[in-house]
Amino acid sequence: MPKLIVSIDGVVIKEVTLAKDRTTLGRRPYNDIVIDNLAISGEHAVLHMLGDDVYLEDLNSTNGSYVNGRSVKKQALEHNDVIEVGKYKIRYLVASAAPAASSTSASDRFMGVAAGAAALSSHTHDAIPLTSDPTQHTPLGTPGVAVMRVLSGTGVGRELSLSKVVTTIGKPGLAVAAVTRRVHGYVVQPIDGGTLLNGEPLGKDAVALQDGDLIELAGARMQFVSN
Repeated sequence: MPKLIVSIDGVVIKEVTLAKDRTTLGRRPYNDIVIDNLAISGEHAVLHMLGDDVYLEDLNSTNGSYVNGRSVKKQALEHNDVIEVGKYKIRYLVASAAPAASSTSASDRFMGVAAGAAALSSHTHDAIPLTSDPTQHTPLGTPGVAVMRVLSGTGVGRELSLSKVVTTIGKPGLAVAAVTRRVHGYVVQPIDGGTLLNGEPLGKDAVALQDGDLIELAGARMQFVSN
């Protein structure tokens, strides 16, 4: 299995084996790889493992993600690549690195997956919902993709497609929650501030969403509608 060697100033601080299809990295304690440093965003980046390939995707972090010194948004990783987040260096190692079939094969596979997969979390300073991508507002009839219907507050009447792996809703400074799309459905988890689910405060753990559930945060009321 591929591994990540996390270091700072040349000192190795942790070693992580990539055993899941999706491994998150960030400052928040619920990430798979937690780096408790203010230069690291709460949800900084995610690593996708698709077959034998691993791809890094930056989650619109404040300070960005770099691979071999180059700023990236989406990047297929090769053996011995160095990911940089803040002052931390994360070396990507493959147990038995085989030569690539072609110089573009990994990137081509990644772009093919990305075209049909959900984009990851998008943060803006606007109110409900935290997204600026109009392509995320798809019709209710989109197969297998749920929506969040805004019932009150800013953006009332809008339907936010939950096609992304992680959709962040709320307003920074008031309340923010993350809705995560999983294989068997969706879960919601508070990130900052208070969030109500069907009138009850959410705890720290992720909770499975059911069709018709009501979410209230940052002065807005939304309804989860599954397809």
